[in-house]
Amino acid sequence: MNQLAIPLERHRLDNGLKVVLSQDNTVPIVAVNIWYGVGSRNELPGHTGFAHLFEHMMFQGSKHVPKNKHFELIERAGGTLNATTWFDRTNYFETVPSRDLELALWLESDRMGWMLPAMDQEKLDNQRDVVKNEKSQRYDNQPYGDWDQRLQALMYPKDHPYHHPVIGSVEDLDAATLEDVAEFFGTYYVPNNAVLTIAGDFDESQVMDLVQRYFGEIEAGAPIPPLPGDSCLEPIIGSTVREHVLAEVPLARVIMGFRIPPYSSEDFAVAEVSRALLGMGRASRLYRALVRERRVAKGVVTYAFPLLTDASMLLAWATGYPDSTPEELETALTEEIEALVEAKQSEVDRAIALTETDLVRALRAGG
Repeated sequence: MNQLAIPLERHRLDNGLKVVLSQDNTVPIVAVNIWYGVGSRNELPGHTGFAHLFEHMMFQGSKHVPKNKHFELIERAGGTLNATTWFDRTNYFETVPSRDLELALWLESDRMGWMLPAMDQEKLDNQRDVVKNEKSQRYDNQPYGDWDQRLQALMYPKDHPYHHPVIGSVEDLDAATLEDVAEFFGTYYVPNNAVLTIAGDFDESQVMDLVQRYFGEIEAGAPIPPLPGDSCLEPIIGSTVREHVLAEVPLARVIMGFRIPPYSSEDFAVAEVSRALLGMGRASRLYRALVRERRVAKGVVTYAFPLLTDASMLLAWATGYPDSTPEELETALTEEIEALVEAKQSEVDRAIALTETDLVRALRAGG
């Protein structure tokens, strides 16, 4: 792949906030994305689900922005916004017309620096219920909905930061107090644990003045505490671990997970290409063998989790037909995965091209 010509300019404020600028004046829009270095891996025992709960709390207003006003102001300007929580980070982002960059920066800075004065028990109780309903709808009451937490528990030891799911447990959510939430915010939602990215159409002579104006006065927090538990884990499990699940689902599904090097490792790229070889597109090995030729599966999926701590995961799963058995699916999956070492160079080249196309598509998705 040719070197991507993406202009990047890096800055760092005195309070530790990292700033990355990427100017592109093609169209009059700009994306603001702030990443906090906190995710489910940072949660202490008994506090699972806090990172995701806090994603919801961050939209409940801050000292100078009333509840729900963040959404209203961005949408009134013609912009879009959202947030996501992951194992390793939580991020908040807006895409707005260029003229409204200052608005987006003000909103993000206000909830970074002045959210605690607006936090109260009613907001916590309300968002706790929202998250519990989300867990019920998306995980507990969906076919195969608990596959990810089951797989994590098998792939990572109990004391590893990746052992528990991002959504957390109902028991831990119910036990969360306002003091717990305030402590979580004060520990992780600080400028020295954040990266602010501004990409798109902006005035390079003014943008850092705006960043300094809105974020510069926010005080740095204490050093970020080390990850809880034991995060010293090799990418190789060393043995096969399995779980058979009896569930009221219409079709059998077999999911295989493999520990792979972390996203920060150069070897992660090899895993991504392997994932594409196995399951990306209808010309992939799993689709060709299990869906078209053997006809034991109606669908196949592969995915490489981009995790940063110790070891990531590569998943491959097959969903059968009504008459397919788990044993058939496992045998077919295993045989095709083991045959991956026989892949031809033309297949590898195709997989690399697909992976690069995916990357470029993601980079073009502003915000």
